Amino acid sequence: MILLRSLATCLFLTPPALACDLALALAVDVSGSVDSSEYRIQMDGLAAGLRDPLVSEALVRGQAQVMLVQWTGSSRQKTTIPWTSIDSFETLEQFADQVASDPRVWRNFSTAIGEALEMTMSSFEPVSECKRHLIDISGDGVSNEGIEPSELHEALRNRGVTVNAIAIEESEPDLTAYFFENVIVGEGAFVVSAAGFADYPERIRKKLLREVVKQSAALE
Repeated sequence: MILLRSLATCLFLTPPALACDLALALAVDVSGSVDSSEYRIQMDGLAAGLRDPLVSEALVRGQAQVMLVQWTGSSRQKTTIPWTSIDSFETLEQFADQVASDPRVWRNFSTAIGEALEMTMSSFEPVSECKRHLIDISGDGVSNEGIEPSELHEALRNRGVTVNAIAIEESEPDLTAYFFENVIVGEGAFVVSAAGFADYPERIRKKLLREVVKQSAALE
């Protein structure tokens, strides 16, 4: 009886495990149109955005799962940082450090947005318990190889995966409209525009705020 009471007390005092609020896949464009300095701007800007006090607190409090994907042309998509449970600020800082130092996998290939979405969509099984599944994809050009991204919309909806995008309009002034019509999908999906790579760090920070803190377009 004493043993049973002790076990009951331990169970009562043990705090319940927090559920994962968000599984966030960060998919970064490393196609041939992105030079080495622009790649560096993306990765440093993304790391800084993750370290933003509001973003980092939301990720930790929500016990988020986060991973990084590099993508370019057909058959060239790779998870370079696997799903990581952001269960503390120390883990968040380590993940941001990994993003900032992540070596580039490819340099001189085309832009296969559809295949990037397909590969990333298939990666959510290990984090299926998370309440929200989100792909955050960046790009500086339209898809010019492989499956059309719009052809994946039904599959993404069926799996409960939302796709948001950041359109880097360095050389494609109508890219935001293209992403809006062809890439994003899901309830509340949106596109953030960056006039060029120089604008990327601030725009990705605001994008992450809107995604993880669930605030309104006033952040725009």
